[in-house]
Amino acid sequence: MRKNKKEYALKIIKILDRDYHSVKCALNFSTPFELLTAVILSAQCTDKRVNKITENLFKRYKSIKDYANADVLELESYIISAGFFRNKAKNIIKSAQLITNKYNGKVPQTMEGLLELPGVARKTANVVLGSAFGKTEGIAVDTHVIRIANLLKLTKYGDPVKIEKDLMEIVPKEYWINFPFLIQTLGRMICKAKKPRHTVCPLNAICLSYKKNNATTSIL
Repeated sequence: MRKNKKEYALKIIKILDRDYHSVKCALNFSTPFELLTAVILSAQCTDKRVNKITENLFKRYKSIKDYANADVLELESYIISAGFFRNKAKNIIKSAQLITNKYNGKVPQTMEGLLELPGVARKTANVVLGSAFGKTEGIAVDTHVIRIANLLKLTKYGDPVKIEKDLMEIVPKEYWINFPFLIQTLGRMICKAKKPRHTVCPLNAICLSYKKNNATTSIL
Protein backbone atom coordinates (compact mmCIF):
# COMPACT_ATOMS: atom_id res chain seq x y z
CA MET A 1 0.00 0.00 0.00
CA ARG A 2 2.83 2.40 0.91
CA LYS A 3 4.54 1.62 -2.41
CA ASN A 4 1.35 2.54 -4.27
CA LYS A 5 1.08 5.76 -2.29
CA LYS A 6 4.68 6.65 -3.12
CA GLU A 7 3.98 6.08 -6.82
CA TYR A 8 0.79 8.17 -6.58
CA ALA A 9 2.65 10.99 -4.81
CA LEU A 10 5.38 10.94 -7.44
CA LYS A 11 2.79 11.16 -10.24
CA ILE A 12 1.30 14.22 -8.55
CA ILE A 13 4.71 15.84 -8.18
CA LYS A 14 5.72 15.18 -11.79
CA ILE A 15 2.49 16.67 -13.15
CA LEU A 16 2.74 19.76 -10.95
CA ASP A 17 6.47 20.11 -11.63
CA ARG A 18 5.73 20.00 -15.36
CA ASP A 19 3.19 22.83 -15.05
CA TYR A 20 4.75 24.90 -12.24
CA HIS A 21 8.42 24.02 -12.55
CA SER A 22 9.81 27.46 -11.76
CA VAL A 23 7.82 28.07 -8.56
CA LYS A 24 9.67 29.02 -5.41
CA CYS A 25 8.91 30.66 -2.09
CA ALA A 26 6.37 33.43 -2.75
CA LEU A 27 7.75 35.64 0.02
CA ASN A 28 10.23 38.36 -0.93
CA PHE A 29 13.52 38.39 0.99
CA SER A 30 17.23 39.01 0.52
CA THR A 31 18.65 37.55 3.77
CA PRO A 32 17.80 34.54 5.95
CA PHE A 33 16.50 36.82 8.72
CA GLU A 34 14.27 38.67 6.27
CA LEU A 35 12.79 35.33 5.25
CA LEU A 36 12.35 34.34 8.89
CA THR A 37 10.57 37.64 9.54
CA ALA A 38 8.35 37.24 6.49
CA VAL A 39 7.33 33.70 7.45
CA ILE A 40 6.50 34.80 11.01
CA LEU A 41 4.32 37.54 9.51
CA SER A 42 2.63 35.09 7.14
CA ALA A 43 0.74 33.27 9.91
CA GLN A 44 -2.97 33.90 9.25
CA CYS A 45 -1.94 36.36 6.52
CA THR A 46 -1.56 36.05 2.74
CA ASP A 47 1.87 36.07 1.13
CA LYS A 48 0.72 38.95 -1.07
CA ARG A 49 -0.03 41.11 1.95
CA VAL A 50 3.21 40.11 3.68
CA ASN A 51 5.20 41.19 0.62
CA LYS A 52 3.44 44.54 0.69
CA ILE A 53 4.30 44.95 4.39
CA THR A 54 7.93 43.90 4.06
CA GLU A 55 8.54 46.28 1.17
CA ASN A 56 8.63 49.13 3.72
CA LEU A 57 9.67 47.06 6.74
CA PHE A 58 12.91 45.88 5.15
CA LYS A 59 13.82 49.46 4.23
CA ARG A 60 13.45 50.55 7.86
CA TYR A 61 15.18 47.57 9.50
CA LYS A 62 18.21 46.44 7.54
CA SER A 63 20.05 44.11 9.94
CA ILE A 64 19.34 41.66 12.74
CA LYS A 65 20.72 44.25 15.18
CA ASP A 66 18.14 46.74 13.93
CA TYR A 67 15.38 44.29 14.83
CA ALA A 68 17.00 43.34 18.14
CA ASN A 69 17.08 47.02 19.17
CA ALA A 70 13.71 47.92 17.64
CA ASP A 71 11.04 49.77 19.57
CA VAL A 72 8.12 47.35 19.71
CA LEU A 73 5.49 50.05 19.09
CA GLU A 74 7.29 51.32 16.03
CA LEU A 75 7.71 47.81 14.65
CA GLU A 76 4.01 47.16 15.28
CA SER A 77 3.13 50.21 13.19
CA TYR A 78 4.85 48.64 10.18
CA ILE A 79 3.15 45.23 10.48
CA ILE A 80 -0.29 46.13 11.84
CA SER A 81 -2.10 44.86 8.74
CA ALA A 82 -0.58 41.37 9.14
CA GLY A 83 -2.94 40.45 11.98
CA PHE A 84 -1.82 39.36 15.45
CA PHE A 85 0.74 42.13 14.99
CA ARG A 86 1.54 42.56 18.70
CA ASN A 87 2.64 38.94 19.15
CA LYS A 88 4.43 38.94 15.81
CA ALA A 89 6.36 42.11 16.69
CA LYS A 90 7.44 40.64 20.04
CA ASN A 91 8.49 37.36 18.41
CA ILE A 92 10.51 39.10 15.70
CA ILE A 93 12.36 41.26 18.23
CA LYS A 94 12.98 38.37 20.65
CA SER A 95 14.17 36.13 17.80
CA ALA A 96 16.61 38.83 16.69
CA GLN A 97 17.89 39.21 20.25
CA LEU A 98 18.36 35.46 20.69
CA ILE A 99 20.14 35.15 17.34
CA THR A 100 22.39 38.09 18.27
CA ASN A 101 23.25 36.77 21.72
CA LYS A 102 23.40 33.01 21.13
CA TYR A 103 24.19 32.57 17.44
CA ASN A 104 26.62 35.43 16.84
CA GLY A 105 24.09 37.31 14.73
CA LYS A 106 23.50 34.47 12.27
CA VAL A 107 20.20 32.64 11.73
CA PRO A 108 20.67 29.01 12.89
CA GLN A 109 20.79 26.45 10.11
CA THR A 110 19.30 23.53 12.03
CA MET A 111 15.73 22.58 12.89
CA GLU A 112 16.67 22.42 16.56
CA GLY A 113 18.16 25.90 16.54
CA LEU A 114 15.28 27.48 14.63
CA LEU A 115 12.66 25.93 16.92
CA GLU A 116 14.26 27.76 19.85
CA LEU A 117 13.21 31.07 18.32
CA PRO A 118 9.95 32.67 19.52
CA GLY A 119 7.10 32.27 17.05
CA VAL A 120 8.86 29.56 15.06
CA ALA A 121 7.25 26.15 14.53
CA ARG A 122 8.22 23.41 12.08
CA LYS A 123 6.56 25.06 9.07
CA THR A 124 8.53 28.27 9.52
CA ALA A 125 11.75 26.35 10.21
CA ASN A 126 11.30 24.20 7.09
CA VAL A 127 10.72 27.23 4.86
CA VAL A 128 13.81 29.00 6.23
CA LEU A 129 15.99 25.90 6.01
CA GLY A 130 14.87 25.11 2.48
CA SER A 131 14.64 28.53 0.86
CA ALA A 132 17.45 30.34 2.71
CA PHE A 133 19.95 27.49 3.11
CA GLY A 134 18.89 24.73 0.70
CA LYS A 135 18.59 22.24 3.56
CA THR A 136 15.94 19.54 3.84
CA GLU A 137 14.97 18.40 7.31
CA GLY A 138 11.24 18.20 6.66
CA ILE A 139 8.32 19.45 4.55
CA ALA A 140 6.66 22.80 5.23
CA VAL A 141 2.95 22.27 5.93
CA ASP A 142 0.74 25.33 5.59
CA THR A 143 -3.03 25.68 5.13
CA HIS A 144 -2.84 24.88 1.39
CA VAL A 145 -0.85 21.71 2.06
CA ILE A 146 -3.17 20.65 4.89
CA ARG A 147 -6.26 21.03 2.70
CA ILE A 148 -4.94 19.69 -0.59
CA ALA A 149 -2.93 16.80 0.86
CA ASN A 150 -6.20 15.61 2.40
CA LEU A 151 -8.12 16.10 -0.85
CA LEU A 152 -5.47 14.09 -2.69
CA LYS A 153 -5.68 11.40 0.03
CA LEU A 154 -1.98 11.71 0.82
CA THR A 155 -2.93 11.91 4.49
CA LYS A 156 -6.00 11.65 6.67
CA TYR A 157 -4.86 14.06 9.37
CA GLY A 158 -5.52 17.70 10.11
CA ASP A 159 -2.53 18.12 12.39
CA PRO A 160 0.46 19.64 10.54
CA VAL A 161 3.04 17.50 12.35
CA LYS A 162 1.22 14.26 11.48
CA ILE A 163 0.70 15.44 7.89
CA GLU A 164 4.40 16.26 7.58
CA LYS A 165 5.31 12.79 8.84
CA ASP A 166 2.99 11.16 6.28
CA LEU A 167 4.38 13.27 3.45
CA MET A 168 8.00 12.60 4.40
CA GLU A 169 7.32 8.88 4.00
CA ILE A 170 5.95 9.15 0.45
CA VAL A 171 7.49 12.29 -1.10
CA PRO A 172 11.05 11.77 -2.42
CA LYS A 173 13.50 13.85 -0.38
CA GLU A 174 14.73 15.80 -3.41
CA TYR A 175 11.22 17.32 -3.60
CA TRP A 176 10.81 18.20 0.08
CA ILE A 177 11.64 21.87 -0.47
CA ASN A 178 9.57 22.42 -3.61
CA PHE A 179 6.60 20.15 -2.85
CA PRO A 180 4.81 22.75 -0.68
CA PHE A 181 5.36 25.46 -3.31
CA LEU A 182 3.86 23.24 -6.01
CA ILE A 183 0.83 22.52 -3.81
CA GLN A 184 0.47 26.19 -2.83
CA THR A 185 0.53 27.23 -6.50
CA LEU A 186 -2.14 24.66 -7.31
CA GLY A 187 -4.19 25.94 -4.37
CA ARG A 188 -3.95 29.58 -5.39
CA MET A 189 -4.57 29.04 -9.11
CA ILE A 190 -6.85 26.03 -9.42
CA CYS A 191 -7.77 24.09 -6.27
CA LYS A 192 -9.30 27.01 -4.39
CA ALA A 193 -11.13 26.30 -1.15
CA LYS A 194 -14.37 28.04 -2.19
CA LYS A 195 -14.43 27.59 -5.95
CA PRO A 196 -12.15 24.76 -7.09
CA ARG A 197 -11.70 24.62 -10.88
CA HIS A 198 -11.97 20.85 -11.25
CA THR A 199 -12.28 20.74 -15.04
CA VAL A 200 -8.97 22.53 -15.65
CA CYS A 201 -7.04 20.96 -12.78
CA PRO A 202 -3.90 19.20 -14.03
CA LEU A 203 -4.52 16.47 -11.47
CA ASN A 204 -8.15 15.69 -12.30
CA ALA A 205 -7.21 12.44 -14.06
CA ILE A 206 -5.60 11.00 -10.93
CA CYS A 207 -7.09 12.94 -7.99
CA LEU A 208 -8.82 10.40 -5.76
CA SER A 209 -11.32 12.95 -4.39
CA TYR A 210 -12.30 14.08 -7.90
CA LYS A 211 -12.70 10.51 -9.07
CA LYS A 212 -14.84 9.65 -6.03
CA ASN A 213 -17.10 12.69 -6.48
CA ASN A 214 -17.52 12.01 -10.20
CA ALA A 215 -18.36 8.37 -9.52
CA THR A 216 -20.99 9.41 -6.94
CA THR A 217 -22.48 11.97 -9.33
CA SER A 218 -22.72 9.47 -12.19
CA ILE A 219 -24.47 6.93 -9.94
CA LEU A 220 -26.98 9.53 -8.79
